[in-house]
Amino acid sequence: QVQLVESGGGLVQPGGSLRLSCAVSGSMLKNLGTMAWHRQAPGKERELVAQITDGFTRYADSVLGRFTISRDIATDGAKSSVSLQMRNLKPEDTALYYCYVMGINYLRGREFWGQGTQVTVST
Repeated sequence: QVQLVESGGGLVQPGGSLRLSCAVSGSMLKNLGTMAWHRQAPGKERELVAQITDGFTRYADSVLGRFTISRDIATDGAKSSVSLQMRNLKPEDTALYYCYVMGINYLRGREFWGQGTQVTVST
C-alpha cells in the first residue's frame, strides 16, 4: 500500500515562503508515475497546483514563477519524495494542500492522496 505523508504547512505572512514535503513509501519507484500537489480552498473545488512527470513540470498559471516542484529519489528506489517550494505567497494561496501520486505498471490505474497540510497566508 502506497503511503503519502505531508509536512511543512503553516501560517506565513504575505510575501513569505514555505516548503511542503511529501514522503512516499510502500512501493518501488518503478510503479510511481506523475507526482503532484493539489490544493482546495474553502468553498472551492480542488485544483492542480503543480505536477512532475519524468522530470517535466507543469504549473497552474496562478503559481507560475513562484512555486517550484521537485522530486527526490532514494538510491534504492524504495522511497521517494516530492516537494513544493512556495515563494512570494499571497492570501489567495491559502488552502489545504494535498500530495498526489499516480500509479503505473503494477499500480496502473490507481491514485494515491495524502491527508493534506494546511497553508494559511495572512497578516
